[in-house]
Amino acid sequence: MTEPVLELRDVPPRAVHLLEQAGVHPLLARLFAARGVRAAEELDDGLGRLLPPATLRGSAEAATLLADAVEAGRRICIVADYDCDGATACAVALRGLRMLGAAPDSLCYVVPDRAVHGYGLSPTIVDLARPLRPDLLVTVDNGIASLTGVAHARQLGIDVLVTDHHLPAVEAGQVLLPEANVIVNPSQPGCGFESKSLAGVGVMFYVLLALRAELRTRGRFDLKTQPKLDALLDLVALGTVADVVKLDANNRRLVSQGLKRIRAGRMQPGLSALFSAAARDPLRASAFDFGFALGPRVNAAGRLADMTLGIECLLTDDPARARELAQQLDAINRERREVEAGMREQAEHLLVQLAPEGEETDSPAAVALYDPDFHEGVVGIVAGRLKERLHRPTFVFARGQDGLLKGSGRSIPGFHLRDALDLVSKRAPGLLLKFGGHAMAAGCTLAEADFPRFAELLVAVAEEQLDAAALQRRLPVDGPLPPQWFDAATVQELESQVWGQAFDAPLFCDEVQVVAQRLVGERHLKLRLKLHGVLRDAIWFNHVTPLPDTARLAYRVRLDVWQGQQRLQMEVQAQA
Repeated sequence: MTEPVLELRDVPPRAVHLLEQAGVHPLLARLFAARGVRAAEELDDGLGRLLPPATLRGSAEAATLLADAVEAGRRICIVADYDCDGATACAVALRGLRMLGAAPDSLCYVVPDRAVHGYGLSPTIVDLARPLRPDLLVTVDNGIASLTGVAHARQLGIDVLVTDHHLPAVEAGQVLLPEANVIVNPSQPGCGFESKSLAGVGVMFYVLLALRAELRTRGRFDLKTQPKLDALLDLVALGTVADVVKLDANNRRLVSQGLKRIRAGRMQPGLSALFSAAARDPLRASAFDFGFALGPRVNAAGRLADMTLGIECLLTDDPARARELAQQLDAINRERREVEAGMREQAEHLLVQLAPEGEETDSPAAVALYDPDFHEGVVGIVAGRLKERLHRPTFVFARGQDGLLKGSGRSIPGFHLRDALDLVSKRAPGLLLKFGGHAMAAGCTLAEADFPRFAELLVAVAEEQLDAAALQRRLPVDGPLPPQWFDAATVQELESQVWGQAFDAPLFCDEVQVVAQRLVGERHLKLRLKLHGVLRDAIWFNHVTPLPDTARLAYRVRLDVWQGQQRLQMEVQAQA
């Protein structure tokens, strides 16, 4: 991998001054200002600062539909998705509806099998739900592009409420929406909700807020006696971070409130069990834990097994049952890692064929890979890893049970992946049997014989849209970490904040002297560095190339706790 260009973030002095005047820690003021925060009010994570549900188009109509169904005792079936966002959204929906008065025996759910059913509310999934005798289907984290599935349900006399956050289908420049009774999606035309980055679980949480308000107007309870839906925010936080949506101010509030509950020991038994299975301390919970420990374990069920395992783990109130399910998810995640490692090794062999000289500068502007042994459930992860290493839009395909190739893609800034697929489909009508997604992640289906043509067209589109500057990986950094803030208290303050997509965790950079270095675990470089005249421990994971005597490094600072002792450690991310 070629080293990235380290780019110092712009830090508006006025914003820093205003934040410091409001009492924000000087280092945090600088970091927040560099990430677009202009006033301390934006950092207020109180629930009262959440965007009002009434501004989310369709939420009032959804509340009426659900309130009528709850009061009439109609059977409500949640149609989930097979990733962590879909699983948490399903659990939030079922737990929330019970809290708001739905009879437990009137609630049920179905979740597609990735390999068998594919994504979304298809006619097959409607038929899968029919034996449960649903009067109302509620999609979570899917449905906005399920035109035929929604139509099939309506023909059978089943009402449909779509809650989703993905982009709707577009045909001949026209947005196509399913004929559902109600649609709630911040990405639908005409929705004025300020946060277009709600995850699927966030959309469902907002629908429950609207339902509670509707039931309040009907006299079911008042402000003092109404159910406290904030009890669901641990699940909302997990799904939001795991789905890698933009952490705008509203999403940061949702995540922050969820983290506060977890750190206080108030969480669903399933989350507690997942923290234990991942050997993470919930008292020090962070968004990092959601993204790299809990989320992957829930996601593993949908990738290699059955997402019912993940949903049941999040639904159960029995701690023993939660522990059993979390251990199963942990075992599946270990298997997922092994499958992924094998696929990445094979992908590297395929990449050599794309660039025979072995020079990554000769890599095409986009990459599409396929091998008959690739696993459909892991193609998205592998595409993401390769995209990070190569800094190229990357698609990875596997053969599905129906014999068709199912591809998952990840992109880089400046290349809208779904729009690129749309352009490919226009240049080769019929090539893509199905496609969808958004700017940075998308998927498609095609015949195996058409893979070479797809790869050729994807590269052509990328060459037209991406210049040399766009193909150079750039890493925004926050400059040096002042020595006076290189301490445990400051690092704890940093770790307590909500960082994530589009609100990146601090990444400092500085010139260091390399005092000692050695390999540990055959894959990681253990370092002893001199920084500002002080010796510091550091590690560079998955890096084996020795460093020169002096180097400019980009690094994060972590607080390591070992046998009750705290120690600071630099985690190197890149070398200039």
